[in-house]
Amino acid sequence: MSTIQPVIVTADQDVLLGFYTKLFGATEIFRVPAEGPVFYRALRIGDTDLGLVAKAAPGTGAASRILLSIGVDDVAETLGRVEALGGSVSGGPNDMPWGQRVAHIQDPDGNAVNLTQPIPAR
Repeated sequence: MSTIQPVIVTADQDVLLGFYTKLFGATEIFRVPAEGPVFYRALRIGDTDLGLVAKAAPGTGAASRILLSIGVDDVAETLGRVEALGGSVSGGPNDMPWGQRVAHIQDPDGNAVNLTQPIPAR
């Protein structure tokens, strides 16, 4: 388990589970309870854990102070799959002066996510 784990509170775990699984290859590593309706799911993306907590009325609007930044092999290729999986594209990809290619998206719940990769050598 990660020392610090981001957790998303959502009314529809299945939608976010599909999004993070199909876009980033997340795998479910833990759930509570083990049988029946799920309250909590731990997903593994690369070497990091992401939690999903079910809440019938999680509130409206995305939290503006939390941003997930997820490293991918190819920002442009990943960006091309976001909308088909229920997310939206906010901007990019752009090459940043600190050596990353970055695109900004939102997951199906409206949570902000950056897609990042090292700028490929030319």
